[in-house]
Amino acid sequence: MLLAVALIWFGNLEYRKLVKPDEGRYAEIPREMVVSGDWTTPRLNELKYFEKPPLQYWATATAYTLFGEHQWTSRLWAALTGFAGVLLAWFAGTRLFGRAAGIYAALLLGSSMLYSMMAHINTLDMGVTFFITLGIFSLLIAQKEEQVQQRNWMWLAWAALALAVLSKGLMGLILPGAALFLYSVFNRDITVWKRIHWFSGLLVFLLVAAPWFVLVIKANPEFFDRFFIYEHYTRFTTTVHGRYQPWYYFVPVLLLGMLPWTFLMFDTLVRTWKNSVQQVRVFSPERFLLVWAVFIYLFFSVSGSKLPSYLLPMFPALALLMGKQIADMSARRLFWLTVPTLVVVAILFGLAPFTAKTADTPLQEQMYGNYAVWLVIAAAIWFVGVCAALWLLRRENKLVAVIVLAFSSLIAAQVGTSGHNTVARERSAYHIAEAIQPYVKPEIPFYSILYYEQTLPFYIKHTFTLVQYQDEMDFGIKQEPQRAIPDLAGFAAAWKKDKEALAIVETYNYPRVQELNLPMKEIFHDQQYVVVMKP
Repeated sequence: MLLAVALIWFGNLEYRKLVKPDEGRYAEIPREMVVSGDWTTPRLNELKYFEKPPLQYWATATAYTLFGEHQWTSRLWAALTGFAGVLLAWFAGTRLFGRAAGIYAALLLGSSMLYSMMAHINTLDMGVTFFITLGIFSLLIAQKEEQVQQRNWMWLAWAALALAVLSKGLMGLILPGAALFLYSVFNRDITVWKRIHWFSGLLVFLLVAAPWFVLVIKANPEFFDRFFIYEHYTRFTTTVHGRYQPWYYFVPVLLLGMLPWTFLMFDTLVRTWKNSVQQVRVFSPERFLLVWAVFIYLFFSVSGSKLPSYLLPMFPALALLMGKQIADMSARRLFWLTVPTLVVVAILFGLAPFTAKTADTPLQEQMYGNYAVWLVIAAAIWFVGVCAALWLLRRENKLVAVIVLAFSSLIAAQVGTSGHNTVARERSAYHIAEAIQPYVKPEIPFYSILYYEQTLPFYIKHTFTLVQYQDEMDFGIKQEPQRAIPDLAGFAAAWKKDKEALAIVETYNYPRVQELNLPMKEIFHDQQYVVVMKP
């Protein structure tokens, strides 16, 4: 069964084209690390980029070095940490709640829609989720151990949180610490703070996390203000990144992301609070996991920056709690908690053929129509899986029912994710790269005018000179202004001096470039972009 999961899990990493913005960005930064040989200062488009720490960049750059620069190697870290998270749920569930609970927890986590899909998209969230989960699960296991074993598990917890900090910043330490504080308040239990091994644990944490921060600050004194102030405090408290959403934004994300286990989740949350017995001076892993899940949801709901993947750290904790509930639950009760899922999947099955109705352009209508075929197949697999699971539950075959439902959900997620290739042309530049590759040479400057296409540099193995564009690279341009051109007049002067040159511009902005009356020859033109060369 594990081998089957692995084949399904890793089977489509190369199939899909990279899509902007995240997949292009997080594939390109490690590529530039390999090219430059500088693994201390992250750069995007050769500009200093201090939005996130380097652990995933290092892992991806290592994969490039070992296996080459491919789509699958760019996604490998997210897929590996996601898969490792499933194994971790099995191990921790077994240690904390018993063998059956561990098996159920792994099945539930690996088949939850949001978790399984985000494990196949190149973002930083799956990596940080794994290391935070390793940290808090190690903390829970440590509370059941004595002396030396407790110390070793706490050392692992501290090291894991250090790697979480190296994955996505201080949230890797602040969120677990805040959750533990809230648990102590709600459960009136402060004894856990005495078993954390503060001195040796902090030493382990600093030995893992501190060296890169020391090196990067030494090489870039401006790093401290940009990373610790702007990317943490300002990002959380303001809408500076343009990701503001209302407080209820995560409601549909959680409801759909937890499918097919959404209704089981609500039942588990209620029963965990009611049934977890509060004992003086005895640590309750169930209550801590409950506090953790609720805290993560509320924390990001009040944040000024929201993305669906921010909820991922909830999922392993919820999987452990749900795994424990299923292990103790009758097949009949699980049947009634699964019936509503059949209704939801049937609705999705019915809506899938009409995906093209959401299109705004003729190109979208064609692409969305092709995508609808994949969605219908995914929904059909899912629907059959839910029906089979319900039939098995009626026959009191609980374990096989959960396996069938989990596998059908994972396969449906993979089919739906793979089908996104049919609409990738709208959010990926792979087709542009194929058309212009003969013209791209390392020594020829390539100008990106009024825009930056995130995926194209990875495919053509060439960075841009930005023209009258800053956005997320404003900080890097301020540090090294010679690497960009501030306006179209400066671009015109540079173009006239160049013996050979290339430029890309969005189609609707192309007339502004034509007004410069520069010698240009079109080598690519579609509804989104125009690429020109100097004759």
